[in-house]
Amino acid sequence: MLVESIAFVLVGLVTGGAALLALPSYFRAARALTLGTALAGALLGGAVAHFCADGRYPAVAVAASALASGVLTSLLARPDLAAGQAPAHRHHPHRAGAHRRHRPA
Repeated sequence: MLVESIAFVLVGLVTGGAALLALPSYFRAARALTLGTALAGALLGGAVAHFCADGRYPAVAVAASALASGVLTSLLARPDLAAGQAPAHRHHPHRAGAHRRHRPA
């Protein structure tokens, strides 16, 4: 389990580092938060897979570690804030007649 834990840590650091290097504008949070989330996801996913597979398939545990790390890290991504874009609004509350119904008199 020690060797697998080291592999999980490496997977988490690689996943977090790759996310920060590939898409730096998507991750506006602190770099430590992104790396910590990737690391925690890798350790948690790897540990769950290790115990579910009863330690018989370490390659599956490492793959599950990478998957969990990627999924949890992607939760921090904010593409709507990338490159200085303002969030798009879906409704138009200031359009004339958008919020009131006019009844004939």
